[in-house]
Formats: sequence, structure tokens, C-alpha cells
Amino acid sequence: MFLDLLRKRRSIRQYEAKPVAPKDVDQLVESMLRSPSSRSLNPWHFVVVTEADIIVELSKAKPHGAAFLKNAPLAIVVCADPSVSDVWVEDCSVAALNLHLAAVDLGLGSCWIQIRERHFDESLSSELYVGKVLNLKDEMRVEAIVAIGYPKEDKPGQPDSSLLYERVSYEKFGQKNRC
Repeated sequence: MFLDLLRKRRSIRQYEAKPVAPKDVDQLVESMLRSPSSRSLNPWHFVVVTEADIIVELSKAKPHGAAFLKNAPLAIVVCADPSVSDVWVEDCSVAALNLHLAAVDLGLGSCWIQIRERHFDESLSSELYVGKVLNLKDEMRVEAIVAIGYPKEDKPGQPDSSLLYERVSYEKFGQKNRC
């Protein structure tokens, strides 16, 4: 069943104009909170945004790759307090992946919008911009925004032929045959 979920998951950037059901939002939140975390430190924080005006502001967080967010009925901002854990990026990434998979399982589409290490403009980082929009504490770091909604586009899963098996080694790098 899990592989079937992975086979279906695609980045979806077009959404139906209908809100995500509150019970589904609750399940998405639970999926993130159940994520594994190094040493169980759980440095992450999540901001669930359904207010259209705020989503539009978030869609301006960087010049490329975020504009489609303005049409999503739900945005979840994945951020962390880095003083809690030195592996906050990894912990946030795991939580965001759980979010994507839970969305597919609920019949929703989702797409990752990278914020960390991106720029709003020449003088302001995307992280600081998002922090201002959401009134985050100064010490918070923003890894990504995940756009979520009912898919308006139907994308088939990635074909098996796109899987990069040539990048898999067994026992030692470069060994292509299993022992």
C-alpha cells in the first residue's frame, strides 16, 4: 500500500476552488506531528494558513516558483527553532514528506515551495519575508511552504522508466550487482 502511495504522488500546482475539509486538515497536522525527529527534539513548528489574503502574501515569497500558491486553499508553513536541534532541516524535511504523503492518501494534491536559502528580493530573504507575513519569532527559520488542495490537474505517477536505478550501488559504491 505504501509503494502505491509513492507511485501516485506528484507535485500538484493547480487546485479546485474549494476549501480543504477541517477533518482533513486535522489529519494533515497529525501526520506532521507523528514525524520522526532526531533525539525526539521536535524542533519544528507548523503554521496552517487557510485565509486567502495571507496565502496570496505568501505566494510572493520569492520571484519564481511560488506564485501558484495564491490559488491553493491551504498552505502549511514548515519552520523550526534551530536552537532546539542542529538537524532541524532534516526533521522539517521528514515532517514535510509525511505531509505530502498524507495529502495524497486523502485525495489531495500538494507541492513543496522551497523558502530556506531563497530570496524575496536583493535585500530580503524569503525566510524573513515569510516571517514578517506570519509574525514569526526572530529566531525561527522557515524551510518551506507546502501548498495543498483538491487537484485540478490529473498527473499520472512517474513512470518506472524514470527511476534512476543506475544510481544504486550494493555493498560498495559503484558495485551494481547484489552479492
